[in-house]
Amino acid sequence: MPKNTSVAAHLRRLLELLASGAPAEDFGTVATEARRGGVGGDDLAEIEQATQAALRVHSALRQHQRREAELTALFDTAGDLAALRDLDAVLRSIVRRARMLLGTDTAYLTLPDEEAGDTFMRVTDGSVSELFQNLRLQLGEGLGGLVAQTARPYATPDYRTDQRFHHTRSIDAGVLDEGLVAILGVPLLLGSGSGGKVIGALFAADRTPRTFSPDEVALLCSLANHAAIAIDTAKAMTDARVALAELAEANAVIRERSAAMQRAEESHDRLSDLVLRGGDVADVAAAVADLLEGDVTVFDAGGWPLTPTAHGAGGAGGSAPAGTSGTDAPKGFVGTDGTDDAAALVRAAEESRATAHAVVHDGRWVCAVLAGQEMLGSLVLSGRPDLDGPDRRLFERSSVVTSLLLLLRRSVAEAENRVRGDLITDLLTAPDRDPAGLVARGRNLGIDLNRPHLVLVASTDADVRERLAGAAVQYLFGSDGVSAEHAGTVMLVPASGATPGEAAGAAAEQLTHLVGAPVTVAGAGPAAGPRALADAHAEAARCLQALKVLGRRGAGGSAGELGFLGVLLGEDHDVDGFVKATLGPLLEYDDRRGTQLVRTLAAYFGCGGSLTRAKEELHVHINTVVQRLDRVQAILGPDWNSPENALELQLALRLRLLSLG
Repeated sequence: MPKNTSVAAHLRRLLELLASGAPAEDFGTVATEARRGGVGGDDLAEIEQATQAALRVHSALRQHQRREAELTALFDTAGDLAALRDLDAVLRSIVRRARMLLGTDTAYLTLPDEEAGDTFMRVTDGSVSELFQNLRLQLGEGLGGLVAQTARPYATPDYRTDQRFHHTRSIDAGVLDEGLVAILGVPLLLGSGSGGKVIGALFAADRTPRTFSPDEVALLCSLANHAAIAIDTAKAMTDARVALAELAEANAVIRERSAAMQRAEESHDRLSDLVLRGGDVADVAAAVADLLEGDVTVFDAGGWPLTPTAHGAGGAGGSAPAGTSGTDAPKGFVGTDGTDDAAALVRAAEESRATAHAVVHDGRWVCAVLAGQEMLGSLVLSGRPDLDGPDRRLFERSSVVTSLLLLLRRSVAEAENRVRGDLITDLLTAPDRDPAGLVARGRNLGIDLNRPHLVLVASTDADVRERLAGAAVQYLFGSDGVSAEHAGTVMLVPASGATPGEAAGAAAEQLTHLVGAPVTVAGAGPAAGPRALADAHAEAARCLQALKVLGRRGAGGSAGELGFLGVLLGEDHDVDGFVKATLGPLLEYDDRRGTQLVRTLAAYFGCGGSLTRAKEELHVHINTVVQRLDRVQAILGPDWNSPENALELQLALRLRLLSLG
């Protein structure tokens, strides 16, 4: 082969290696092959010089390629920052690119923990040691601590033997467990110059000794700068989101308070207008129930209702028109188990008075109604377990309006009751003196004496007797009833009542509660007109005495409920009613079956309870008498022959005999 042709072939071989991107060691084989091929002298020197030039070109190309990859990575990182959504994802991307570009075994990023006062691993890539991944560094400890303290990059070809760093047992153990040898760390800086602030550090590390070049340090610093920007941007975005959330919350609070103030103003105007128009306590309860969308009842100081339950739009009882109090009749304070618990309500009202605020009892709100320190009663709101601040204050303010109305009602009632009491006294002492005048006086006071009324007479122990008159006023409070003291007792004329016995029983229960001692009540009537009312009072007084004699202290009743005593005490002496009530079941049985139970019973009592003498009088076998008396027991009950019942049966038999002539 000609000389020049041989040299040209080797030079062309160098160009082909450059074009194919062959590794640097392949270029040295060209000169070796030329030497083996017999090329020598100036030609061999020229090939060797061309090889060196090719290696320089190869190195430049490699450097340009690396720079291009670095720039690409930096551009990609900048793009990630521009579309920042997840800080952790951006930091993981930066750490992964640092490891890839520097060709290290692992890369990681640390951030300071302000609460703990140290530094922790935020992101790792290529790490296999859990101990290393959970490593924490104090300021100034290890290579990372030095980077954070000095805000300068540091690199070591062999960390374990490098004495420039403050080694600690925990750090060395983590580095050893990960197997790291060469480590490069650069700071995450915000700002420049002396005013820069270190907010973390970025590291690249190998598990074999290695010297990091200045280009590699610069590249890692560039990535660290991007990481610092990402962290600062994320913090700014977080702060902005928090600020926006706080602003939205503040706006919501302002709107809520504005609405609450407007609602409070409207509520105040509504309640004030209600009072000025002469509204009653029940009207206040209805207005509050409507405003708070719950059920409201006004109770007195003893826990007894003064108004029916008023239903608001959100209450359990449904809606009721504004200004009305619903349709529920007044009931006691009922617990969740269905039992009356007036004492529990009184305790809750006392707690409300002590705290000067409404309190929750058994799922309902209770607010004391006060006149100074005097407990007038309480407001109870149900159906609103989540009563918030503005609504709670509205509920508490409504108790002030209620107290004003209760004081006004009590003052009017006391004045009217004194005048009505004079009327009752004249009615009882001289009903026939001027009946027409008594009726006219009653009409002027709102009492129609010609309308049928029940009459109740109440009595209690002498040491608490002075409380009874006030308790009677409180018991009739809110109704058209009237009461007055007379001859050591109190007469009550309630506005309504089913029967004298029922009215007396209800009055005895509540008056006993109000007085705090047993109150016995007797009822009579209904009666119309001055004379009839006076006679009814006399009958009730006799019945009251009988109740005491019978040991029924603290109970209520009427003459009609006292058996033969009622016949003796009653003004009309209802003989037929007594006979029918006592012997009626036996008379009906005889009429249906054609038996002679009543005749047998009369013979039995007439013979002093002797079966032998009774069978002779009846002209039947003694077994027949026994069978008939067994039937009497089946009809009247096992205690038909007790002393009290036997006395009533004998009296009824005698009265029936008299009525038959």
